[in-house]
Amino acid sequence: MPTLTRADGETLAYTKIERSANSPTLVWLSGFNSDMAGSKAIAVKELAEAEGLGYLAFDYFGHGESSGDFAKGTISRWREDCLTAIDELSEGPLILIGSSMGGWMSLLTAKARKERIAGMVLIAPAPDFTSKLMWHDLPESARKEIMEKGMWMRPTPYGEPYPITRSLIVDGAQWSVLDDPIDLSVPVTILQGKVDPDVPWTHALKVQDALASADVEFILIKDGEHRLSRDQDIQRLMMEVKRLVRKVG
Repeated sequence: MPTLTRADGETLAYTKIERSANSPTLVWLSGFNSDMAGSKAIAVKELAEAEGLGYLAFDYFGHGESSGDFAKGTISRWREDCLTAIDELSEGPLILIGSSMGGWMSLLTAKARKERIAGMVLIAPAPDFTSKLMWHDLPESARKEIMEKGMWMRPTPYGEPYPITRSLIVDGAQWSVLDDPIDLSVPVTILQGKVDPDVPWTHALKVQDALASADVEFILIKDGEHRLSRDQDIQRLMMEVKRLVRKVG
């Protein structure tokens, strides 16, 4: 797998497909403790191949096939990974497709590279999750351990426990986007499961409300959970991505 070397010597694993003339590039942005090998990312890649679109996906620092210690990752670092990847590995208009934390990364990336972004599809977007979701949901004992010891191992139904660090929580607060209007004017589609146990649908609704763009569609899937990776969910995602490509084309 190809890698992009960062200034500090760490490497980002990535996969890409060159776009055909005048086509946008679909950029997949994964969730927290996730990677570019998931079913939704693969489906987006296959769609790009079939439609003659560009495609770019990469693993953040400490994720998947990229180098680095996950426990040393922060929102600042992963944001810089996003900006470096699109600056060095893509050209032309981009459609950002972000899942969970990838939704936060999409918004931060779009704010920093407004001239490049043609539109976004956000799946269970979790901007500000470190302060507005995760911290409030942790038991008092976990919060105490994080602040006093610097780390707590969080159990997860998706695999092995993973570290939540004090640096992640403290750093994340400076990148909040929901406290003020999000000054973006591109079309955005939000896909959200109503029974999502990790990102409440009301949180995703706050994203819609914060976006300055008038062209924001909020699609609530009544029986959808957080991952939205069932066959019907992925089919819906593909439909919405294709619709957005036609809209911005």
